[in-house]
Amino acid sequence: MKVDVHLDARPGEVAARAVELVSCGADGLFTFEGAHDAFLSLGTAAGAVRADLMTNVAVALPRSPLHLAHAAYDLQSLSRGRFRLGLGSQTRPHIEKRYGGTWSRPAARMREQVLAVKAILRSWQTGEPLHFEGEFTRHTLMPPTFDPGPNPFGLPQVCLGALGPVMTRVAAEVADGLLVMPFNSARHFQERTRPAIEEGLARAGRVASELSIYPQVVVATGRTAAELDAAAEGARRLLAFYGSTPAYRPVLDVEGWGDLQPELQALAKRGEVAAMAELIDAPMLRTLAVHGTPEDCAAAITARFGAYADRICCYFPGYEVSTAHVTDLITALKDRP
Repeated sequence: MKVDVHLDARPGEVAARAVELVSCGADGLFTFEGAHDAFLSLGTAAGAVRADLMTNVAVALPRSPLHLAHAAYDLQSLSRGRFRLGLGSQTRPHIEKRYGGTWSRPAARMREQVLAVKAILRSWQTGEPLHFEGEFTRHTLMPPTFDPGPNPFGLPQVCLGALGPVMTRVAAEVADGLLVMPFNSARHFQERTRPAIEEGLARAGRVASELSIYPQVVVATGRTAAELDAAAEGARRLLAFYGSTPAYRPVLDVEGWGDLQPELQALAKRGEVAAMAELIDAPMLRTLAVHGTPEDCAAAITARFGAYADRICCYFPGYEVSTAHVTDLITALKDRP
């Protein structure tokens, strides 16, 4: 199993951190739209390491498909064919209040974003006239001055992050890969995600081999009691943040914890972060994340996703994880059948 690791570094530290993580055995590195831009760090990493690179995810709705296509094309070139463009919709408050963008019908918009980016990249690669006209975006002009021509390393995958069944179906219909969001559980994946994948593939007349599956997992790992406690605290804070969001309630509903969502949301509005984390108990931590030694975490990840995933994306939120533990986790994941 191939393993991707979150590239968790400030812009000036990206190259050194990328080298460090690849030396731990990581096959790839991914960024997301957090405190820093999702694309710039990967440009730096491409010059420092020979590893697969991915945005997981870049927020698509405030961006033009042309901007996304240019970023994907250039990172595919810089990485010598090792880039995957991962896109996500985000939630309405963030799109409207943080990005200053427009929100409506996110699944329909994301479908068009994926198809438009693919149409632009295909036009550059093949020389065919650019002609994409959708409900939300239109691309029918590509003068030679603005056409970079064929990418010598081919076209990158265009992947879509999804949690709910509607967005998951869209990913299975039009994307090259499904990015399974990190707030998840084995039961939710089996009962909600997999049926939506199958339905989306069937709607599009596609087969399973045409869609890569890339689950992201919240990993809380360590060996000493102090390390495990710190890792658990970091994971609890992130899970509480996710759980406070109405869009993520279906995961809690599947596990019988749906009533927790409005309680977490009320605490979030008051800024009571510590109180939120306290509501994530040990069973929730083990169900929504993985917690334990690197070997324990590898076993839990494999049990949850091993039969379905093309590669695993590991995320270590809110705590300092040693490179030794990262190495051990990756080794354990690759050694498992």
